[in-house]
Amino acid sequence: MMPRDASAVPSAIPEGVVSLIDHEQHARRMLSEAVLAYFDGGAADEITLRANVRAWQDIELLPRVMRQLSGGHTRVNLLGRELAHPILIAPMAYQQLAHPHGEQATALAAAALGAGLVLSTQASTLLEDVARAVLPDAGRGPLWFQLYLLPDRSFMRTLVLRAEAAGFEALVLTVDAPVQGARDRERRTGFRRPADIVAVNLAGRVAPPARLLQAGQSALFDDLMTHAPTWDDVAWLQSITRLPILLKGVVHPDDARQALACGAAGLVVSNHGGRTLDTMPSTASLLPRVVEAVDGGIPVLVDGGIRRGTDVLKAMALGASAVLVGRPVLHGLANAGAQGVAHVLRLLRDELEIAMALTGCRTLAEAPGALATASAEKKA
Repeated sequence: MMPRDASAVPSAIPEGVVSLIDHEQHARRMLSEAVLAYFDGGAADEITLRANVRAWQDIELLPRVMRQLSGGHTRVNLLGRELAHPILIAPMAYQQLAHPHGEQATALAAAALGAGLVLSTQASTLLEDVARAVLPDAGRGPLWFQLYLLPDRSFMRTLVLRAEAAGFEALVLTVDAPVQGARDRERRTGFRRPADIVAVNLAGRVAPPARLLQAGQSALFDDLMTHAPTWDDVAWLQSITRLPILLKGVVHPDDARQALACGAAGLVVSNHGGRTLDTMPSTASLLPRVVEAVDGGIPVLVDGGIRRGTDVLKAMALGASAVLVGRPVLHGLANAGAQGVAHVLRLLRDELEIAMALTGCRTLAEAPGALATASAEKKA
């Protein structure tokens, strides 16, 4: 693992790092094999992990020339706010594994670049500290808090009230991980989270008592899954908060329609970065089906495999309202702290503008026209 002393870690962009792939390659030299397995690894054979990146690459863009593009911009509207661009940072746990400043550095970079931030329930920094750091910045993007539904409802209520009081503007409920995927890479490297890096916002929660299992019973189905969240729990969460709730991990059209019917404020098409169920389809292929299912009723965001500004344009062309970026942010954080995260976000936005200019898109509303016809039909 990298040094824990903040003064001992780099804060400048490494020489020769000019893309998100460069950031990834350099981060491999900064982090231990075990931490890289936790950050970059996926479930089982990592088929979905690789498919996420490849699927965006396989979608083709068609240039348009000599169009009037003066006054063009990357602005979008999301949950009643106008954003400078459609790039948000996905929720990721234990960011102090990448850099001593952890989520604090990520949040400051996001605010400086106008990017939205979704803070993980398993953050290694107090949610109040993150909110205080970014809320005064008038140019910041949205500040959302990610949740897992825990059996301890008293604790959940307190956590939600803390997020509201701190100034978070929406809740993002992760619904696709009632159990952790089989992460072989983590097991091979023996990853163990250091004792001094903890999910500080979960302090005080009460875990349900383990059930006494009979012979032949399953520790998964007869114990753990008895506490797994259901649609009724979504309704309960809505009853205790004034904040809009987005559901993250909805990929089936029927689930999307049910989410719409139950009053979800938005959806995030996600396969958990390939970390839960291996051999799931890529998010690029799942996105159009979910967009069609909700038919404009609520915004649909997408994450998984975004590595270029061209990927952002393709996601918007397929109907996304915005995108979330995960692992590249961790790579930038490991390489240069807040400056590294800001560099990752700046690269994505610059590449997005370049892609828009070369495909003749003055605004992102024109993004569908950037897709090559055969490519768009194949992916939709």
